[in-house]
Amino acid sequence: MVPRGEGIQAGPRIPDDSIIPARLSLHSFLMSLTRHAAVITISDSVAVGTRPDLSGAAAKEKLEKLGYEVVLTEVVPDEINRIADRLKAIADAHTIDLVVTTGGTGLGPRDVTPEATQAVIDKSVPGLAELMRAESSRHTRFAFLSRALVGVRGETLIVNLPGSPKGVVECFDAIQDLLPHALNLIHGKTKH
Repeated sequence: MVPRGEGIQAGPRIPDDSIIPARLSLHSFLMSLTRHAAVITISDSVAVGTRPDLSGAAAKEKLEKLGYEVVLTEVVPDEINRIADRLKAIADAHTIDLVVTTGGTGLGPRDVTPEATQAVIDKSVPGLAELMRAESSRHTRFAFLSRALVGVRGETLIVNLPGSPKGVVECFDAIQDLLPHALNLIHGKTKH
């Protein structure tokens, strides 16, 4: 028997309301302390270097200002299988809470981001996509031509944003206050 005051010292007491629920993994708990994000720019012209990645930079800046750690930025051409493969790989690694895509959400023949996203998500979150369109429409009626989706794969939220820096900021502004709660719910923190 170890005498009182010797041996293993107890750390600070965790308040009852922040105890890790049994159904949450230690990984999920640790990830909740800092939210990790990825930004994927989907653009043929950025992928081949004929245009700078302004929308990806805008998304990264916005995420960092909100306290997200952007651990991955990539550029993928407008090819449905390559987009879907990257979304799956990132979400299935279980290290990223939020994947933000920019570009490929319009009506052009190579705009396939929503199709790639739909192919990989487990759940759709149409309310967030609708909110982005509604808020963005205050600035331009072209917002209603966006086919952007929001969905969940595993424990990762995937958000499609437009390919313009202005559209990225407008759409992200529309949903940013809902993201922490959405991510908590995805990670099983359902206490309201």
